[in-house]
Formats: sequence, C-alpha cells, structure tokens
Amino acid sequence: MAGDDRFVQVPIDLSTAEFGDLYDELPLWSAPFGQLLLDRVPLTPGQVIVDVGAGTGWLSIELAQRSLASAVYAVDPWAAACARLRRKLALIGLTNVHVLEQDAVALPLADASVDVVVSNLGLNNFENAAAVLEACFRVLEPGGRILLSTNLVGHMAEFYDAFRRVLPADRLPALEAHVAHRATVPKVQAQLRAAGFTPSEVTTGSFRLRYANGDALLRHWFIRFGFLPAWTEVAGPDAEEVLRAVARALGGEFALTIPMACIEGSKA
Repeated sequence: MAGDDRFVQVPIDLSTAEFGDLYDELPLWSAPFGQLLLDRVPLTPGQVIVDVGAGTGWLSIELAQRSLASAVYAVDPWAAACARLRRKLALIGLTNVHVLEQDAVALPLADASVDVVVSNLGLNNFENAAAVLEACFRVLEPGGRILLSTNLVGHMAEFYDAFRRVLPADRLPALEAHVAHRATVPKVQAQLRAAGFTPSEVTTGSFRLRYANGDALLRHWFIRFGFLPAWTEVAGPDAEEVLRAVARALGGEFALTIPMACIEGSKA
C-alpha cells in the first residue's frame, strides 16, 4: 500500500463531506446486523418507523422500500451522513423517508405516535444511551416494539488474543476495560427495562471477517476508522511498536469472529 507505512496515523476526519461520500465499509460491516433486524421488524403497511443512529441510511432505505406505505424517520446528528442520505433518497425517488439531522434524545415526534423503533449498532455509539431509550419509549405507542442490533462480548476474539500476547503488562488493564465495554444480552435487556420496556425476543448469530495477514487488517480503511483509534489508545505510548507486534502475532490468513444479537422489547 502506497503512502505512510505506519499503523498509527492521523485520525480520519468523520466530519468532512468527502468522508460521508466515501463511506462504504461500515454498511458492509453493519449489513449482517441489519439483516437480523430486517428478518424481525414488522412490515405492516401504514406504520411509522424510527431508525435511530441511521448513518447514511442503509437500513432506513431498505425499510422504506420494503413497506412503501409506511413512514420512516432516519435520525442521526452526523451532517455528512445525512447529506449523503438525502442525495440517495433523491436518486432513488423515495419520498417516505424523513431525515432528522439531530440527536435522538430530543425526537420531534409526538408521544405514542410511532409503531416501531429500530437501531442498527446505534446503542454502541450513543453518548447517552439511557436518554435515547427513554425518548424512544416516549414516542412509541402502547404495544409498539423496539429492535436493537449489537455486537457482543467475544467480538474479534482472535485479534484480542494476539493483542494480549504482545501487550506490555502495564497496558493489560486498559485492554480488559476496552473488551468489557462490549454489550451482552443481559446488559442490553437491563437498559431496556430501565427505560420502561419489557424485553422480549432475542436472536443471535455470528459472521466472519477474513484477512490475508495482520498488516491487511490494521491497514484496512474500515478498521482504521472504526477500531484503530481505540486500539492505539490501549497500546499506549509505544502503540506503533505494539501494533506491529500484533500484526506479526496474527500471522498469515486468519478470520475474526463477530458474534451479534437482535434484542427486542415492547411498550406495555
């Protein structure tokens, strides 16, 4: 790969329009999680669906096309992503998706006016997940459903095993704290209960991401965007040296396992 051969590089600027326009790898990553939702979400004509943390709108567009008589609200504060979503909607000619460029904590929707809330990997990224879930509870009608997809503890175990083997002992607590923040089904269900929901169905699965070697993983555009900043922080001041050791420890062709779940709740 041409250019800077360091693993630790200047962070990718998510706020630029260019990044929003070239944002392809994350939908590839999020598609298996979104498929779990699409297999479960009701598609009753005429319903109102809110997609929280919609990003560039992959799931919102699918839901809107699969249930044309329904209204879909795509909610995300990321300006570049919303701009791209609006362009996609114009190109496709979809008129039943409404883009709300804002934090989901302050949803501008009436109480009990929504049939279904979905969030594809959003719960991992909300600054105030409890407040977002409370807002979702407010706008859902009685009997309404919420469906959340998430990756789970144990995600990318193959990488983290290699990371542990080479990480200096004084950095291991940072690694364990980083790994522990991943979701578990009981943890997400507890968050739903705290917001007033009654947890219901859980659907689990997994998929794999394959790489030729550790260099390919650590230089992959999506990994650089989604994971490398946190891994660099865990590795500490000698991050470049540590990450090179991780790449060597991973060796030749390998696969990362991604456990996932779709966790549902209802408003009684």
